[in-house]
Amino acid sequence: MFAFFRAMRIDVRTPCNPTEDARKVERAMKNVFPDLDIKKEAGFLVGTGSSMERLGDLLKNQMIRSAARGVFLSSCSDNEVSFALNKQVAFIGKVSFGSGSPLGDIEVRITDDNIEALIDSIAPRIGDVNE
Repeated sequence: MFAFFRAMRIDVRTPCNPTEDARKVERAMKNVFPDLDIKKEAGFLVGTGSSMERLGDLLKNQMIRSAARGVFLSSCSDNEVSFALNKQVAFIGKVSFGSGSPLGDIEVRITDDNIEALIDSIAPRIGDVNE
């Protein structure tokens, strides 16, 4: 569904606190972005990927594409969009946009040559939705 985004890059970063199981934090990240290549870096898990398919499916299934569109558009500049996801919610395979969780959020930066088209594909305008 989203394979046509040739130059898309997803960069994800989240703290991995000493009280957290790194495998569970990694699972939270991969529940939203399954193709991430994740590495540990100075108390953080950092990943890169290129597929938005799972995020798009989660937004559609949770019926929060309109809210997501607002988040994406408010943080969109040039060819990238940045936002945060709640780590605990991601662990159970859901999406909730970050709000300063005590354990830290999953910080996401998506870069694409046509970021507006990407946003339109995963979070279409209300009148553009064919479900």
